[in-house]
Amino acid sequence: MVLNTIGTRAALPSADLETDMHKLAGNLRAYPYAESEPPAQTPPPPGYSPFHLEHYGRHGSRWLIGENDYLTPVKNLEKAEKAGKLTPLGQETLDVLRDIERQSRGRLGELSDKGALQHQAIGRRMARNYPELFSDSSQVDAKATVVIRCILSMLNGLQGIREIAPGVRVKSDASYADMHFMNYDDKPAWPIKDRAMETTLKEYQAKHRLDGEYLSRLVSDEKFAIDSVAPGLMPQLYWILANTQGHTGQPWMLDKVFSVEEVREAWRGDNGHWVLHCIDSPLTERRMPYTQRKLLKNIIESTDTAMMSTRPSVNLRYGHDGILINFITLMEIDDLGREFSSIEEAEDAGVRSYDLIPMAGNIQLIFYRNAEGDVLVKCLLNEEEVRLPATPVSGPYYRWNDLRNYYKDKILKIND
Repeated sequence: MVLNTIGTRAALPSADLETDMHKLAGNLRAYPYAESEPPAQTPPPPGYSPFHLEHYGRHGSRWLIGENDYLTPVKNLEKAEKAGKLTPLGQETLDVLRDIERQSRGRLGELSDKGALQHQAIGRRMARNYPELFSDSSQVDAKATVVIRCILSMLNGLQGIREIAPGVRVKSDASYADMHFMNYDDKPAWPIKDRAMETTLKEYQAKHRLDGEYLSRLVSDEKFAIDSVAPGLMPQLYWILANTQGHTGQPWMLDKVFSVEEVREAWRGDNGHWVLHCIDSPLTERRMPYTQRKLLKNIIESTDTAMMSTRPSVNLRYGHDGILINFITLMEIDDLGREFSSIEEAEDAGVRSYDLIPMAGNIQLIFYRNAEGDVLVKCLLNEEEVRLPATPVSGPYYRWNDLRNYYKDKILKIND
C-alpha cells in the first residue's frame, strides 16, 4: 500500500540523535503534552463528523518498580561516603537519592502525582476536541489492566473527560477477563525475542557503554570508584535521575551528574531492547509486532459494533508501554512496521522510545462518517497526526474499510 507524507517521522542519523536529556529518559520521559498543547489537528473533509473513538494508552508517570532500583545507587555511593571519597556533587547526589528512596517506600510501581495530571489533561482534550463523542447521549467504555497505576490512570482520564462533559455516561472496568487483548501474553514469541536479546542486543550494548567519566564527578578516588562504587550502579542511577521529571518536587540532576553524550549512550543501550521488542525483523523471525494482534482484532470488532449504532461511542483502554510500542509497529504507523535488518536502522528511522512510548503515551483512532455512510479514520500517536498504511483520502484521513481489510488479512498470518 502507498504511504502519504502527513506526519512524516524524522529520520535522524545516529550522530545527531536528540540532546534533550528529558527526552533521553526514554520510556521514562514525562508525557510531552501534560502542560502544553499538542499540534493543531487537520479538519476532516466537508460533510464528515466524528461518531466513534478507539484508544489504547500507557499509564502515566510512575515510581520505579523494583526496590533495588532505589536502594542500589544509595548503597553504592554510601561506600564512598564512609570512605570519605565523595566529591561535593557526589554528596549532593547521595542526599537526593536518599530522599527519593524514602519517598518511594510503599509506592513501587505506583502512579505519580504527575502521572495523574497527564491523563487528566489527555481526557480533557479528548472531550474538548470531539464534543460530538462526549455528549449526554454517548457511551464511554473504559478498561484498564489489573495494575493499580493503570486503573488510576483510567480514573484520572475519566475525571478529565467529565470536567468538560459532565453528563457523559461512563462504564469502567479492570478485569482478568479482558487481559487476553489488554495485555496479551504471547508465550511463543518471547523465546524468539530472548534469543535476540542474548546475541544482537548484547553486541549493540557493548558499543554503547559509558566510559566511567561520570564517576569522577561523584567520587574523588578513581580506583575506589571503579572497584567499589561502579559495580551495579548503572543503569539504576540513570533511571532514578531520569525519572524525577515524573514527580513534583524531585530535583532535576541528570544534567549535573552526566554529560549529554553519557545520557545518550545510556538511552541507546536501553532503546536497543525496545527496538528488538517491537520491530518486524529477521532478527526476531519477523514475529514481534504480531504479539498485539488480539488488541487490533478487538479494536476492529469494537468499531464494527459502533458502526451499527446511531449513538456516539468511545472505547478507552489503559495499559503498558510493552503493548503500545508493538501495537504501533503492527499498525505500521509512520512506516515503522516495515522490515528492519538492524537496531541502528530501526532507531534511525524513528523507533525511539522517547517518541513512541513516553509515560501516558497513547494511540487514538477517530472515526468519521458522512450522510452517505462512508467512514474515514484518523490516527493520533501521542496526540499528533500520523500516517497509516493506505492511500489517504485527504491529509491524515483514510477510508476505514481499506484499513480494516488490510489489518484483518495481516493478523491472519499468525494462527491462534
